[in-house]
Amino acid sequence: MATLAQAPSRTGTTAPGTPPAPGRASVRQLRPNWYATVMGTAIVASAGAALPLTAPGPRLVYQAFWALSALILPVLLAARAVHWARHRDQARRHLLDPAVAPFYGCLAMALLAVGGGTLAVGRDVIGTPAAVAADAVLWTAGTLTGLATAAVIPYLMVTRHRIEPGSASPVWLLPLVAPMVSAALGPALVPHLPAGQAQRTLLFVCYALFGMSLLATLLVLPLVVSRLLHHGPLPLALTPTLFLVLGPLGQSTTAVNHLADAAPGVVDATTAHAMGAFAVLYGVPVMGFALLWLTLTGALVVRAFRRGMGFSMTWWGFTFPLGTCVTGAAGLARHTGVGAWDWLAAALFAALVAAVAVAGARTAGGLARGQLLSPPRPVTP
Repeated sequence: MATLAQAPSRTGTTAPGTPPAPGRASVRQLRPNWYATVMGTAIVASAGAALPLTAPGPRLVYQAFWALSALILPVLLAARAVHWARHRDQARRHLLDPAVAPFYGCLAMALLAVGGGTLAVGRDVIGTPAAVAADAVLWTAGTLTGLATAAVIPYLMVTRHRIEPGSASPVWLLPLVAPMVSAALGPALVPHLPAGQAQRTLLFVCYALFGMSLLATLLVLPLVVSRLLHHGPLPLALTPTLFLVLGPLGQSTTAVNHLADAAPGVVDATTAHAMGAFAVLYGVPVMGFALLWLTLTGALVVRAFRRGMGFSMTWWGFTFPLGTCVTGAAGLARHTGVGAWDWLAAALFAALVAAVAVAGARTAGGLARGQLLSPPRPVTP
């Protein structure tokens, strides 16, 4: 669940919703939320590959998005390495800022998203053996990173961060949903492992990752809803982060369907049948709630636009969560035989492409003008 936006830092000097003033761009201002650009780009390839379209034209488009994400990822990894090497004070400040630290979950999901796209569509370009090897490396790195952030960030929130009452945010889900992304993308590697223990181990590891992320999400999501009910809508610049709730919903539905796809021949027939039934019995209600949340969040986003919400990196929060709903709906179409899920997946995919196009264009423009990586503008009293 993928998201995937930049929240105003409590330790910074920029007022919420205030765009940065043009100035000298610096890697010092590069936050971990920038990995959301990789996630949002890569999910187009994976979501498109899940649709029941076999024409070569769309496949080439998916490959282009995958290639772009695969190019952005190493650039960001290098830039973030420079950030930690040259601006360690700022990096530590980010870790100790409860508004910024959860975005470290985006690193894990960026690795996983590119790996998943490599096996889904990149194999047509680099070959299946190379794609499997790349996905295995990225899935392992992303899973280990995701497990670390899922433990470290909540630990920091408990021991080091100062959490104000009523400040629960959807970004708190980011480090918790990373293991769910591993659970959704791991099953694609199962057929490429030796039959027997290796395949069964990976399958059940993915189920454990699914449960870990799901239960953690169930602890945090009520806090987010309570904050909305008791304190009203989020600040305009943070409104797109409400889409982050769709991440664990769509990704968990994707996970159970992908696990059900991988089960036959790996576990006994009875267990495989049960996994297939669970995919439907779990996925349909959860996707129903995802549609309800999408309706509510869409209304709040329209409200924010009418009140003057401008572009910020929070707009990338529209992308990856929508992509997970596309793959979730496509999985339900396979396991239920109900064509309406295919139509839903196609409609959500169209919205995903539009969101990525707008966010990508505005991000490129902001970088060209030197706005997005410039020092924050001081708040005027």
